[in-house]
Amino acid sequence: MLLAAVFADNFVGRQILAVMFEPIKAEFGVGDTALGLISGLAFAGVYAVLGLPAGRLVDRLPRTRLLAAACLLWALATMACGLAGSFLVLALARMLVAVSESPTTSASLSLIADLYPPQRRSFAISCFTAAPTFSSIIGLSVGAWVVEQYGWRSAFIALGVPALAFAAVLGLLVRDPQRGRWDLAPHALPAARLGLGAEARLLWALAPYRRLVLAGGLTTLGSYAVAMWNTSFLVRSHGLSLQDAGMLAGVVCGTAAGVGGLFSGWLSDRLARRAGHWQVTLPIIGHLAATSALASYLLSPSDVLMRLGTLPVPMAMLWCALYSFFAVWWVAPSYNLVTQLVAPQRRGTAMALQTIVSTLLGIGVGPLLTGLVSDLLQPWYGQESLRYALLLVSLPVLGAVLLLARTLGQLFGYGRQRAMPAE
Repeated sequence: MLLAAVFADNFVGRQILAVMFEPIKAEFGVGDTALGLISGLAFAGVYAVLGLPAGRLVDRLPRTRLLAAACLLWALATMACGLAGSFLVLALARMLVAVSESPTTSASLSLIADLYPPQRRSFAISCFTAAPTFSSIIGLSVGAWVVEQYGWRSAFIALGVPALAFAAVLGLLVRDPQRGRWDLAPHALPAARLGLGAEARLLWALAPYRRLVLAGGLTTLGSYAVAMWNTSFLVRSHGLSLQDAGMLAGVVCGTAAGVGGLFSGWLSDRLARRAGHWQVTLPIIGHLAATSALASYLLSPSDVLMRLGTLPVPMAMLWCALYSFFAVWWVAPSYNLVTQLVAPQRRGTAMALQTIVSTLLGIGVGPLLTGLVSDLLQPWYGQESLRYALLLVSLPVLGAVLLLARTLGQLFGYGRQRAMPAE
């Protein structure tokens, strides 16, 4: 639960930018491309550079202490975002946030792999990854209210406070579990220590792992773009206020994605006991269903389905809920599969490499590319340009489906091998 809370706080820090786009744009006088930069590449570029060294630290240092230090730095960097006096300073503060987050995901997933056996691990990972999706309800709905009432700076400063408490608990009260305690095949000797480049090449040579990483990156390219721009899309194309758009995006998308993540983790554990291929088949089903629902959502007219008090609910939100439910079906099965493919002494590096690719393509490219395409289409489509930009940027997920389809056959060519050889 503590790991999930840390991840949720980090994710709210990313998601809340979605309801800050319009006021930041107005205050600093920047365009959509610049907003895509500050929500994407300014973060992802630093994360990509530091992610692999951070993964190596996860494999060599006490993970709970490393997470405590990361939480402390994250709190200070997030508060610095709220104190930024210019767009450049805000971008630099976002880069410092990326430094603090670089070991978080790999350390947390490495800990989960040592806390839960493989047959229960997908659901445990889904609980960890569902926390941010549920937290997006806070980030987008409550966050929109805070931004509208007190300003975007106050929202950043408030976000840093819980991370200070997490740092204290992790550093003082939580013990690091034994590495590799649930391995199906015991390792007589620890994995050989290699240089960082050699370690990455060894991992990348494992074809199922490589395809899982690339599939995850192509998926997050579109999903992060939708997450970051959805509030602005509802404001521009459906005529909602910033607060109403943030409320709908947070509650509908966050709830649906959280339920979808938990359900897919539970279903993956249940089905994989009978046939291991479900750890790949379920993500394929999720991608196809999510892509169909997203296209329907983005192309839906701005008809109002109902009103909840003064809150208008567009009919398109039904499709948005379906998209959010299926879009996360890949996460828990894929991460579980990675923990089984690599030796415990390399899990931190393996998770870091996977997260780097997803961060570069998802956070780095997705929002920025969407803003760029939206600006390019604006002369023809006006404020509707964002609708078509999101549709185009979401198409690479079809490449992820092809990669996973190829993995289905090759994965079980490894027989019952569960971990990478130590040499």
